[in-house]
Amino acid sequence: MTTRTRMNVYFDPDLLKQVEALSLRRQVSKSAIIEVAVASFLSGDSAEKLEAALSRRMDKLGRQIDTLDEDLAILGETVSLFVHIWLASTPPLPKSAQAAARAKGAERFEGFMQTLGRRLATGDRFLKELSRDMPAQSMQDVPAGESATNDSLKNPSR
Repeated sequence: MTTRTRMNVYFDPDLLKQVEALSLRRQVSKSAIIEVAVASFLSGDSAEKLEAALSRRMDKLGRQIDTLDEDLAILGETVSLFVHIWLASTPPLPKSAQAAARAKGAERFEGFMQTLGRRLATGDRFLKELSRDMPAQSMQDVPAGESATNDSLKNPSR
């Protein structure tokens, strides 16, 4: 068992706020953060070690950005396809039915928001349901003269 010696030190208030924030994010004590920082300072970490650590962090961030970019593209295509199909299959309403349709739309939207809130609270995500191993459909897979979107409009049950 290691023994610890208490030491009182003074910090700039802004620096202490940063230490406290890091402590909360990492869920470790402020003492542990200060101890690691002092040990790192005294060990004289070489520039190569720091560069390697920074490189690893940047690689991880790059992979996360790539995943976010892919997710955003999927969501964009999903919304685009939904709107396209909805606009193509929904006839315009007569003036007399528009007020009732707005009321029903508001009711349905409220239900949608409640369902979305429940899914987000449980951690269920649409993008997690998609297989990341499934290759994207290439244009060679779509018959000549048709696009994947147009094909889906002709037969939405696909």
